[in-house]
Parts: sequence; structure tokens; C-alpha cells
Amino acid sequence: MKKQELKISFTEYETENELNAEEQQLLQKARSASDLAYAPYSNFHVGAALLLENGVIVSGNNQENVAYPSGLCAERVAIYAAGASYPDVKIKAIAVTCKSKQFHVSEPLSPCGACRQAISEYEMRYKSNIKMILAGETGKIRVIDSMADLLPFAFKAEELKKNR
Repeated sequence: MKKQELKISFTEYETENELNAEEQQLLQKARSASDLAYAPYSNFHVGAALLLENGVIVSGNNQENVAYPSGLCAERVAIYAAGASYPDVKIKAIAVTCKSKQFHVSEPLSPCGACRQAISEYEMRYKSNIKMILAGETGKIRVIDSMADLLPFAFKAEELKKNR
């Protein structure tokens, strides 16, 4: 038996003004998308914006449904919309932000496990890292260079092929 340790790497900024212009624009698009979220049950609004390799930005927001868990997270709304509309275009970056009508979100929140797996799938599909920009309503911004930092043991298609 050998105990192993994992470490993740990310860059933390005090404000979004420290981001480059492209990253700031992407974060603003995510903030705008969060304003349009359909979240009548949780009152927790999440917005995501993807920057594609062709320069197009695709946005998404969480969509709730009274029949839980029929809703969908902002990250998957955006990534699936990009996959449907631009199936052969790599995703360069994704910005995710959130806010609540019930409390103030002052820290960046990380995508849920299902969203991590979905983003990881697109990294594997295009053999290219997807930069993540995470922000709350205010406070620090976290930038992660690859989903592999947040999901080091992602479920991969090769695992399915091994058992055939």
C-alpha cells in the first residue's frame, strides 16, 4: 500500500480587472447570462460563457424544473449548445459565475461533478485544455488551466474500450 497525494494548480486574482481583456469579456458574458437564469426554486443564478476557437462566445445559464433533477446547470447548457451549433470547433475557455437572491456569493464556486465530467469530455474530444475562469458576485477570481486539475480521475472513453 502506498498513499498518494494530488495537488491542483490555479491562479488567483484579487479582482477581474487583473484578467486580460478576453477573459474579462468572457466573465462579463457569464454575468449577463446569470441574469437570465431560470431559477425560481433555488434563487441561485449561474451563468456560463464559452469562448470558441473561432472567436464565437456561447452563453448558458441554469434552467430549473419543479421535477428535480430535470433542470440543467449553466455549464452544460452552454457546452451542449456549443457542441450542437459548432460541433467541430474547439472550446478555448469557459467563465462561470453565480449569484443568489438570498445571500451574497463572495467566493468563486466550482462546477458540480456532472459539469466537470462534461467539460472533461470536450477536452478529450478536441485534445485541448479548456481554461476555466471562476467568479462569485464579488471577490477573488480563480483561473484553472485545465479540467484535469479539477477532475484528475475523469471517466474516459478508453475505459469503455478496454472491456469490449
